Amino acid sequence: MARGEHHRIHASDRQQRNRLRVAQEAARLMSEHGIRDFHRAKLKAAERLGILDEQALPRNQEIEQALREHQRLFHAESQPQLLQERREAAAEAMRFLARFEPRLVGAVLDGTADAHSAVCLHVFSDDPDAVHRHLHEHGVPFETQTRRLRTSRDGQAEFPVLLFAADALPFDLTVLPHDALRQAPLDRIDEKPMRRAALAAVEELLAEGDNDTDELERMLANATRRA
Repeated sequence: MARGEHHRIHASDRQQRNRLRVAQEAARLMSEHGIRDFHRAKLKAAERLGILDEQALPRNQEIEQALREHQRLFHAESQPQLLQERREAAAEAMRFLARFEPRLVGAVLDGTADAHSAVCLHVFSDDPDAVHRHLHEHGVPFETQTRRLRTSRDGQAEFPVLLFAADALPFDLTVLPHDALRQAPLDRIDEKPMRRAALAAVEELLAEGDNDTDELERMLANATRRA
């Protein structure tokens, strides 16, 4: 083997090892410190490891895979229970918010939720104040924020977010216009439309009570089609 080819292969192997190290450290930070932004987690992980090569930064999908593995290895007993509790709370909240056609999104849907995870829902109304009034009428105190979401490859928009707590669990409602039921914002992980699940699909997840990745992917695909 020529010396140049040997160096190229060695550099590629080192880069792959560093990608794995960064993904594993990012997963640890997300699990232990509640970081939910993939980009922030991998930059912080790379800084901690002293890895400056941008080519060694893992894709978001690699971090998600590392997060699932971290949870399987270090939180095999507690994480499924925390996930189940949040899915049960999500179903109850979705019944409460039924008039806004809620959809479950995020870690509670995809199965990576832990003690740091909020129950994230998309609710739909052409009058965002209608959601405010609904919470006020039922005595639910909340805070308001805005969130920027990608609506297409080239487009972004800001949407109202309502934050509240119920039974010691945090809830995060993004209020979208009714037309957004037809086209979900793009996911931060793979830049495809977000996976979302209506109440019937969440109830199916609860009934199955199984977080096997392959089975979960099948159910999420069905949930997304129904949503």
